[in-house]
Amino acid sequence: MNDSPEVSGAVLPGYPEPLWIQAVNVIRGEIDRGVLRPGGRLPPERELCRQLGISRVTLRKALGSLVEAGVLSPSHGRGWYVAQTVQQKEWPNSLESFSETASRMGLTPHSKVLRAEANPATIDEAERLGIAPGTPLFRLERVRLLEGVPIALDLTRLRLALVPEIERVDFSTRSLYSTLADAGVEPVRADSTIEATKADGQAAEHLGLAPGDPVLVMRQLALSAQQEPLFVSTIQYAGDRYRLRTSFARSYG
Repeated sequence: MNDSPEVSGAVLPGYPEPLWIQAVNVIRGEIDRGVLRPGGRLPPERELCRQLGISRVTLRKALGSLVEAGVLSPSHGRGWYVAQTVQQKEWPNSLESFSETASRMGLTPHSKVLRAEANPATIDEAERLGIAPGTPLFRLERVRLLEGVPIALDLTRLRLALVPEIERVDFSTRSLYSTLADAGVEPVRADSTIEATKADGQAAEHLGLAPGDPVLVMRQLALSAQQEPLFVSTIQYAGDRYRLRTSFARSYG
């Protein structure tokens, strides 16, 4: 064993997420906590396999994913090193889609579609969108992933009339924002609230968490340039995989 730090974390064979994704999350978590520092070397592969309880094939897949994401760098014959500048998982304080954020960060987005269907608007939904109860809404629920790692559980509701053919779109790879743009619909502002809470059973299952783990819930109302409500979203982010970057200015007088 060399002077590399011990990597600790739970990789569970019976868990919903594949073992290599769990290993990615464990290693990223150790980097975020400062256990593994920029420029530092990871333990040898044999030791990592022992610590994580996984095979070398599974470990190599996890390490390869982290290299592609710019988190690790390999050194032939010497092992694996944490990149000197690790890409922070920060979201901007400007309005952009999940796919746009992923592209800016140099990561590959993907979605697992759980629901994509039309249903009548409830009273609460109608009030938020400024429409009559019973108006047809398109409900799109997705698990949002970056480099195969689940980041968020996203439920979006919009008037079906905005994009009449929207039920035919494959949102596993297609961006909702680009679909709206093709239909001439452009969100320019989103009124948002963010609060910390605990993952329920559904969020825990889809985000690879344990029930009760922390999640950040963002509720958004997207508006057009004419201040017309376009859609409402409820997005649950895994608490250790989301960081919002913003700034505050002090006003005088």
